[in-house]
Order: sequence, then structure tokens, then C-alpha cells
Amino acid sequence: MSGESVSSGFPAERRVRKTDEYSSVFTFRRSIRGRYFVLHFMPNKLAMARLGLVMSRKMAKRAVTRNLLKRLAREHFRHIADTLPSHDLALRLAQKTDAATRTELREDIASLFARLPR
Repeated sequence: MSGESVSSGFPAERRVRKTDEYSSVFTFRRSIRGRYFVLHFMPNKLAMARLGLVMSRKMAKRAVTRNLLKRLAREHFRHIADTLPSHDLALRLAQKTDAATRTELREDIASLFARLPR
């Protein structure tokens, strides 16, 4: 292979990683509620949106389920990250997803990001 390849990964500069960063987003107290998730947001001084994920064991017992939810959220974020405003985002699982289909979960995630104030 030659040349540079475009990464479809989830680079560290696009992540909310530290506890105090999550705390700042949650204490800013701005959020959008969906059927299964809540998207907390706070403007940042960076020129890009950053995403953090909170999938609790209380809401999704199996690690396989929690990992699936995180993969779905990261995948959607990667596709729209460049269109989002400069915000720190924390996507939190707020409802049990036992009866939900992947399509319903994707739609809920997509609707939250679409409703984010520009």
C-alpha cells in the first residue's frame, strides 16, 4: 500500500477521557433525552467535537451489549463528527435496551445528535 490512508478510527483527540472532563459536561446541565440514551453537551474551546460514552452495568448487564452500544455510538459519531459544533459530548445509556433492535438504537443515537443545538 502506498500513500496516506484516511483513518476511520476514533482518535484520542476526539474523545472525552478524563474524569474531570466528564464531570464538567455533566455539571453544565444541558442534555437531550431520547428513548434509550441521554446526550449531555457543553461547548468547548477546541475546534472539534469530542465524545465520551457512559454505558452502565445497571442498564446493560452483559458486556457484549455495552460494547455493541459503544460501537454503534462511535460509528455514528465518526460519520458526522465534522458537521458537529465544538462541544464536549457524553452519551449516557438511560434505559434498559433488552427489547430494542439495533435499528431502534441507531435511530435513537442519530436523533440525539441531529437535535444538538448548532
